[in-house]
Amino acid sequence: MSFLRPEAKAALWRWREVFAGLGVAAFGLWLIVGPGLLLAVPGYALLAGGGAFIWLGVQRGRFRKSGMGAGAVQVDEGQIAYFGPLTGGVIALSEMERLSLERGAYPAHWKLEQPGQEAVLIPVDAAGSEALFDAFAALPGLRTERMLAELADDKTLSVVIWEKRPMRPTSVLLH
Repeated sequence: MSFLRPEAKAALWRWREVFAGLGVAAFGLWLIVGPGLLLAVPGYALLAGGGAFIWLGVQRGRFRKSGMGAGAVQVDEGQIAYFGPLTGGVIALSEMERLSLERGAYPAHWKLEQPGQEAVLIPVDAAGSEALFDAFAALPGLRTERMLAELADDKTLSVVIWEKRPMRPTSVLLH
């Protein structure tokens, strides 16, 4: 028997790293204030670690969606695989040329492009899509905060999030 509704449990689970970071930071603060000077040094380390964990947890929480969308995502050894009801595909992270957010469909879709292959479209709320955060963070030069801001925006235009090599003249801006 659960005391929480499934929606409330899902909302709390979305922000799980933030709550863990708060616990670590609170324990570190207790070590600094409470027992004595000997435990203050590990307390400061725990406080800093908890702050970093909170920061990462906020980023991951902003990236996560319901996970109840169409299809499933699997990230394994540098490859992103999407298995959907109508489409699917596999993209190697090392070969990926462009990552964009296609907002024309509902829900929005990640568009992963690799030369010589058809682009793979992954709904942002597909099952297992939270693993894409770490995969995308491994792309060289990706600005995570910009990606999260574009994901939260409700515009209907598609936007390029990351490119390996710019495929446009340097005088033309992305926005």
